Amino acid sequence: MSGAGRARSAGTGALCVLAASVLWGTTGTAATFAPEAGPLAIGAVAMGIGGLLQALAAARPTLRSVPLLRARRGTVLLGAVSVAVYPLAFYSSMRLAGVAVGTVVSIGTAPLASAVIERVADRRRLTRRWTLVALLGLLGTASLCVAETSHASDGAGHRSAAGMLLGIGLGLVAAATYALYSWAAHRLITRGTPPRAAMGAVFGLGGLLLVPVLLATGAPLVHSWTGAAVGLYMALVPMFTGYALFGWGLAHVPASAATTLSLLEPAVAAVLAVLVVGERLPALGWTGIAFVILCLAVLTAPTRAGAGKRDAVSRPEEAPAPAPAPTAGSGPG
Repeated sequence: MSGAGRARSAGTGALCVLAASVLWGTTGTAATFAPEAGPLAIGAVAMGIGGLLQALAAARPTLRSVPLLRARRGTVLLGAVSVAVYPLAFYSSMRLAGVAVGTVVSIGTAPLASAVIERVADRRRLTRRWTLVALLGLLGTASLCVAETSHASDGAGHRSAAGMLLGIGLGLVAAATYALYSWAAHRLITRGTPPRAAMGAVFGLGGLLLVPVLLATGAPLVHSWTGAAVGLYMALVPMFTGYALFGWGLAHVPASAATTLSLLEPAVAAVLAVLVVGERLPALGWTGIAFVILCLAVLTAPTRAGAGKRDAVSRPEEAPAPAPAPTAGSGPG
């Protein structure tokens, strides 16, 4: 593929991830419309049903890719377990620490977790550009987190400091598992597994693992029309549609770039938490959102060297000499 073709491919992948991030940013606010349902039920219905739908939609390519998936069953299992753990930690974090903080910690620290995974597993060296945008993103997410934590501890919020700390801890668990299943899916795709098959296998198996949790905790979701509507929305829109877009994105950008682009999600979640849920965001929080937007602008901007050169989105590794262009079947990593 030519340099211009790789640049267009990376740009399309980035747009898919950004669109998915906007959809994901609505989940915390949507969950507040079903307060009778606990975070485990919300997480199980969202990722569980959404994952099973992913598997059904990708049944044909998944069946055709069974030999490939079987050969990489360790990666598939790692991704599936991470898919199952992530929503339980993520929605519990939001319930304890608030929509803004839970989303900020869960998604905002994922790029660092992803970078560590890629460095250890793939020996990938990240560019100075990626380091810059990661620092901007971390500065923005840290500002949001500090603003919301201070707001809770000074009596203006309705959450205890202990609950906030536990929520932040669960957010870190969510970040690690998000980075793990993103890496697992990207690894499957770049090793020759079709994107739909990779996502269908990882999310379908993860959805199966969440079925017992849904059966044990999901009763409140069917006891009211509002609860059922929230469950359907979570499964169909942010999870099914969002992760379809995310899978397409992972076919064109590395997991570290995808998790960094996903920093748009906490910004969307924070704004919706203020406009819809009624949470208050101090000035420091809005400053944090501005840093996140700046981070995304830097990451997605074309490099000055032109489309033919490697950039932070399409090829974040930095090597002494230009790396050979990836084949159409192997992807960017």
